[in-house]
Amino acid sequence: MILRFFRRNDGRESIQRLYGAIVAHSRDPGFYTDFEVPDTIEGRFEMIVLHAFLLFHRLKGEDEARRELGQRVFDTFCADMDANLREMGVGDLTVPKKMKRVAEAFYGRVGVYDEALASGDEAVLAQALLRNVYGSQAERTTEAAALAACIRQRVAALAAVPFEVFAGGELPLPPLGPADTETIVP
Repeated sequence: MILRFFRRNDGRESIQRLYGAIVAHSRDPGFYTDFEVPDTIEGRFEMIVLHAFLLFHRLKGEDEARRELGQRVFDTFCADMDANLREMGVGDLTVPKKMKRVAEAFYGRVGVYDEALASGDEAVLAQALLRNVYGSQAERTTEAAALAACIRQRVAALAAVPFEVFAGGELPLPPLGPADTETIVP
């Protein structure tokens, strides 16, 4: 135990805490009840990707050295996905193929969400979320629009957070509240 005080601090603990915060935010029950995100492996994956995107979107305006934090979080995400695939019983020979699909899905979604935010058109982000999170189920259009508003609110909140907070392993996001879900009520 005492030896940990003599180890060089390479930031691994902060990266693990930051990735843990991404996962914790993605598991907020409000997403699965109020926003009706499917509480499935796929739905959980989509929420983790969405919350990782929030961090990466915030970091993209930082200098290269600071953007490295995002790469380290992505590496942790990949290690976690690899471990989860193995835990679900995916064979050693199949894991690399599945991980390639995971990485492609991740980068595809990050690109689409980034473009949607850049467009400034709320409907573009809602469409991307409808397609990715809700599997293009037309009956989830209202939930996708509400989720898009929530994501925009979280992007704005993170814009005001100093980099040092992320480097310290924190991802401070506003809690889901009535303002996020009031548009869902039929």
